[in-house]
Amino acid sequence: MDRVVLCMKWGTLYGPDYVNVLYNAVRAHLPGPFRFVCLTDDATGIDPGVECFPVPDFGLRPDLWQIGGWPKIGVFQRDLYGLRGRALFIDLDMMILSDLTPFFDHPAPFIATDMGANWKPRAGKGPEEPGTCLFAFTLGAEPQIFERFNEDRNGHAHRFGLEQNCVAAFAHSVTCWPADWVISFKRHLRPPALLGAVLPVRRPPASAKVLAFHGRPRPLDLIRKGWWGELPNIGRGPVGWMRDYWLRYGGN
Repeated sequence: MDRVVLCMKWGTLYGPDYVNVLYNAVRAHLPGPFRFVCLTDDATGIDPGVECFPVPDFGLRPDLWQIGGWPKIGVFQRDLYGLRGRALFIDLDMMILSDLTPFFDHPAPFIATDMGANWKPRAGKGPEEPGTCLFAFTLGAEPQIFERFNEDRNGHAHRFGLEQNCVAAFAHSVTCWPADWVISFKRHLRPPALLGAVLPVRRPPASAKVLAFHGRPRPLDLIRKGWWGELPNIGRGPVGWMRDYWLRYGGN
């Protein structure tokens, strides 16, 4: 089965560097053939090796382009630009740490990241809360997500609050990645509240395959001088291992 890595860039929050760094990091960590596809409203500055298509426009209210990730619902259309095979969707603010092959080899039909209470070091096992920062599915196999959402776009957006809650509710079934595959910068590596002024950021453990930067800070915040974050969760940059990663994979 063909392998497709998907990402999305709309608006101005993330520049083309985020796409290019992710593309180069995936190339370094995914042996064998694959297609790298970016759905975007502006392909300026994106590496020519990236296949760019427009972000699907399916009638979202303008404000829903500004909160959460509602445009992601578009990837579940029956026909997404003729793409076929197994897709791995990766948010732009993710850091690739090791081989991505296991994400494609996992047998679950639809598998996502547990971003709930379990997504903490030494967390007790509770109900899974699938999130869409990194998920895998077979292209065209979950069209009911797109179609059910579009039956009542505004109503579903109001009821679910975040697109990942809608995806989890409408998918045929959802499994989550093993807990140590995708970790959170804020929950696993950032110093405790108020201690970021004196304690360094921890390095990702060897067991982690992907590091997620959900919300603030974002990767670029960590490669600049000065404070990042919001009180009481602050830190000071630059963080050496983040800066090295960004430059190694083509960021400015």
